[in-house]
Amino acid sequence: MDHRRLPADACGTGDDADALRRTERKSNMDAKLFSQAILKFLSGLLIVGLLLFLPAGTFAYRQAWLLIGILFIPMFIAGLIMMGKSPDLLRKRLNVKENQSDQKEVIALSGMMFLAAFVVAGLNFRFGWVVLPDWVSYASVLVFLLAYALYAEVLRENVWLSRTVEVQENQKVIDTGLYGVVRHPMYMSTLLLFLSMPLVLGSAISFVIMLTYIPIIAKRIRNEEKVLEIGLEGYAEYKERVRYKVIPFVW
Repeated sequence: MDHRRLPADACGTGDDADALRRTERKSNMDAKLFSQAILKFLSGLLIVGLLLFLPAGTFAYRQAWLLIGILFIPMFIAGLIMMGKSPDLLRKRLNVKENQSDQKEVIALSGMMFLAAFVVAGLNFRFGWVVLPDWVSYASVLVFLLAYALYAEVLRENVWLSRTVEVQENQKVIDTGLYGVVRHPMYMSTLLLFLSMPLVLGSAISFVIMLTYIPIIAKRIRNEEKVLEIGLEGYAEYKERVRYKVIPFVW
């Protein structure tokens, strides 16, 4: 039978075909996003493992396994949640390509900071330069997990949160929750995360290296706030209402 002679509801309407194409396109985009997220997760796990265990000269670096566990297990869970509930947010978090030269410099400096801190931590374990007691590692785990909880709350509060400095379409100023306390709660959480990492690893020298994150992030914030003041309506007024950038009553 020639299907062209069938009623529209029997052979499908143009709207049905469009809906099917949109569904297929979304499925393809979701599959691509999932593959990208898994690839970045595994590559990050591999890189951190190499940076810690190669300098340590052994896999018996207990504090390194502890950091890998508290870093990547919550990261994997958060990725799954974002994939299911907010794939657009996950897509933004995976995008690390900066267009501005100042921010490219910040990314490069941050990468060198992590490289130096992790390698030194492994060498510190191998040669026993400055060995911190175990309780410091365990206390730092609690700080790290608290910072992760703050990180998750920031993701929940701000759907426009991106890893690149930009003003997005239809973006609005968020001034409630943590954003009513400091203007950059994401940097507050990352500051706690990054400073607790070397202590979890038991390396005081790596902690000193990680302190360079403060001037690095200060540079990023200066540039970011210039971009937001110019491109985001109401941000200048928001700065007047919320005085502190990262740490309440301090900075």
